[in-house]
This record gives sequence, structure tokens and C-alpha cells, in this order.
Amino acid sequence: MTRRHVLITLVTAFVAVSLGWREAAFAAATKAQVPDGPRETVLDRRVHTENKVLEIPYAPPLCDTLKLEKRRVNVGDCELYCELEGQGPALVVIHGGPGATHHCFHPHFSQAARFAKVVYYDQRGCGASGYVKGQGYTVEQAVEDLDKLRAALGFDKWVVLGHSYGGIVAQCYVVEHPERVAGLLLVGAATDALHLSLQPTRQYDCLSDAERKRISDIHRAQGLTLAQRVYNAHLNGDWKRQSFYRPTNEELARGALYEWKHDEAFRRSICRQLSGEIDLRGAFENCPIPVLLLEGQWDLTWNTDKPRKLQACFPGSRLVMFERSGHSPFGDEPERFFRAVEEFMAHPPKLDLARWKAHLAAWKASRENSPDRIVRTCGWGRKSSERLAARYAATWLNQLDPGLLLKTGFALYDVKRYEDALAVFRKMLEKADEDKPSQAVAMIWQGHVLDLLNRREEAVQCYRRAATAGQGAWSFDQYGLRIGSVAAYVEKRLQQPFARLENRGDD
Repeated sequence: MTRRHVLITLVTAFVAVSLGWREAAFAAATKAQVPDGPRETVLDRRVHTENKVLEIPYAPPLCDTLKLEKRRVNVGDCELYCELEGQGPALVVIHGGPGATHHCFHPHFSQAARFAKVVYYDQRGCGASGYVKGQGYTVEQAVEDLDKLRAALGFDKWVVLGHSYGGIVAQCYVVEHPERVAGLLLVGAATDALHLSLQPTRQYDCLSDAERKRISDIHRAQGLTLAQRVYNAHLNGDWKRQSFYRPTNEELARGALYEWKHDEAFRRSICRQLSGEIDLRGAFENCPIPVLLLEGQWDLTWNTDKPRKLQACFPGSRLVMFERSGHSPFGDEPERFFRAVEEFMAHPPKLDLARWKAHLAAWKASRENSPDRIVRTCGWGRKSSERLAARYAATWLNQLDPGLLLKTGFALYDVKRYEDALAVFRKMLEKADEDKPSQAVAMIWQGHVLDLLNRREEAVQCYRRAATAGQGAWSFDQYGLRIGSVAAYVEKRLQQPFARLENRGDD
């Protein structure tokens, strides 16, 4: 063998070893997690409940078994914990929750390290990152933190992947920093910011009555930590709400110990913001940035209409469905999932963003003064009602959905513009379509303002119609009004006209 042949042999061996340690590490990390024989799936509908609360067995974090570069990155007033793995174009993976951590991506995304520089991180207020509220935990803050992380790590552009709630952060990041994005991947992405009209969730469809009762008992039990609640709830079937395959006990332990950890104020703040402040409808028209949507057919978080309705928000995007996956197809069907991601990242396009950035500028300007945004960003208290009522115009009636019409009607009621409030509640009834609970609420509040207008006969008719429309329960906390039974409340209103209630909120 010549010297040249020896050199080639040594180089080949070195490359094989270099690649082999990653495959070996991934195999070692997953070996204990995959049971022998056929795996139980959510479709088997097996019922299993424990009669007592069990302690969580210790399982070390997978970060300690994988070859990762670990860092703490200063983003101004807070340090973010991050990990880097692999070589190639940068791929940042954004965890969901709100309030989860990067641990959900281990060990699966080690497979992406073959073709990408994978960046894992915990959002501010989550996991091992700093619990610093800054301007208050918001999606906007998460977006700016993410771009500061990019700059600190030295990437000019990266591919952005958002899982679940992380999909909202990813979408907002693309809108705010399009020049820093080489591609967008949305995996089981939340749709809150797109305000889609979706069929009801399926997440309880595969849970038996016994499992649902046991899970409820666990969450109501006193003295349990969040990790204990998560672990025991999943032991009793809660895994079926989002997983296709039943996790092993080791996976459940890791999930409880490391995948759901956050500042107590984090989740509350984010959820309040997601209730209406963020609206990306129309933002992605003419977007040149490539978008890949990855959806599990058995992601019971949503119904079967979600994937196509999500795709409609991203013209030109590609949708890949995984037939044997739940909320995390990267864990359920990893080979097919990472093949799709590798193909997506293999040929980064040259992007001309000028046209889309002009569209975004016009879109943002139009959204700032839209009735939809005005109503969504208003609070529910007296001061917010005064501001909202001062800007209200009758042209809003055809632009707002039933939920926003209800909020607008409350604002007009608060400032005693009863005729305007009546028109709003009537439009809400018209738009409620087949939504019986919304119809009942609209008719009850029509009855309220009719009583205040001394139009008692019309009010009685509205109350009676409400009794036939729905049997839901509602709480209007700003007025201290609770309706536990429509029938009982209607009977009370038939006997006694509604008397004005004042808004107790200050915001």
C-alpha cells in the first residue's frame, strides 16, 4: 500500500469515527426509551390507572449524555442557556409550552446535527435561562431575545423551527427580522396569532372516564409539585392528549423533571397576551421565505381541519403529514421527519425581501388602527371600556367576530350607550351561527340592555329565546356576575328585570 493509500485510509477512518460518535450517542440515549415488541399507541385506547401517587424515578438529563457545547449568553438584562451541536447551516429550535424547555428536543435533534448546526435554548423565564421579567414576559420580548442570541452566537442568518407555542414565537420572529431567516419550519405549531376558526380539540377523545377522573384528582391534590403532577397525570393516561406512542416510564420521568419548568409568572403573562394582542392574519402574503409545515395526523391538540387551514395562511408553503405521529413527529417518525428537514435545508434560496418588507410595512400600518386590533388590545375594566367606546364606529359591526363583539358590547354598556350596545349584541347573535352558547350570551345581554331601556316586553322575549339556545355556564368577573345555569338565570330575569351592574375592573 502506498503512502497516499495509507493517508486516504486514515482520513476515511477519522471521518467515520467523527460521525460515528454522534450515531452512537443517539443510539445510547434512545435505547432505554424504546421497549421491546410493539409499542402501545393512542389508537389502542388501553385504560391504565394507578390507585396512588407515585414518586418520580430519577433519570439524568439527556444533555449530559450527548456531546453538546453548552453556553450562557447575555442578551442584555438576562442570560439565556443554550446548547450547540453539529456542523452546517444554523438551525435554531424553539420550544413550546408556554413554559416548556429545550429538553423536549433531546435526543431526537441529534440526527439533525449531521447536516446542521443545531441551536437549542431555553426562553427567558424557562428552564435554565434567567428568570428575569424585563418589560414583562411577552412574545415580543421572546422575539428580541432570540435575535440577540443569534447575534451573540455569530450567525448572520439561520433556519427557524418553532414547535407548538414556539411556532408563534417563530412566526413573529420572521415578521420582525425577515432578513435574518433562511427558512421557517413549523412543527405542530400553535395557531393563536393567526386566529383561525377551528373545529373543537380532540385531545380528550381517547381518554376513558376513569382516566379523566384520575387525572383531575391528581391536579386537584394538595402538596404535589408541578413535576409530580405531570408525571402522575401521564402515568394515568394524560400522555394520550399529545403523544402517538405511549412513552416509557423513563421518558415520562425525564419529561416531568426537565421538560416543564418555568417562572410562575411566565405562563400567566404569555397566555394573557395570546388572548388577543397578537394578530398575524395576512402577514405572510407574498412571503418569499420558504416555509415547511410538519403535522402529526394524530396530533389531538387540534382537529383534522387544522393542517390545511394553517397552510392557507402561508401561500407557497409545503405541508408534510405524518400518519403515525402526535404532537411531536420528530420523536414518533424521526427518520422521515429529519429527511424532510434535511431536504428543506439542503438548498438555501437567494431571497429578495424588498417586496415582502414593503407589504409588511403596509400591513403593520393597517393593523395598528384596525377595529380588530383596537378591541383585542383593550382590557376589560372601566378605563379600557371608555377608551374603546370612544373609538367605536358602527362600521365595526361587520368586521368583528362574535367574541370581539361581546367585548365591544360590554364597553358600550359600561358608558351607558345602550342603543349602540343593543346593536352590537344583535350582530353578535347574527354572527354566532350554530354556536349555541354564544347565541345564549348574546340574547341574555340583549335582554339586559332592553331592560335598561325600559323595553321590558322585548327583553322577556330575548330571555326566553336564550333559555332554548344553550345550557352553558359563564362568569363575567368584571361585573361580579356568574351564570351557572341559563335556565335558572332566565327564570330569575323573567321574574325581575335586570338592574345595572358596574364594572369593577380598573384597567
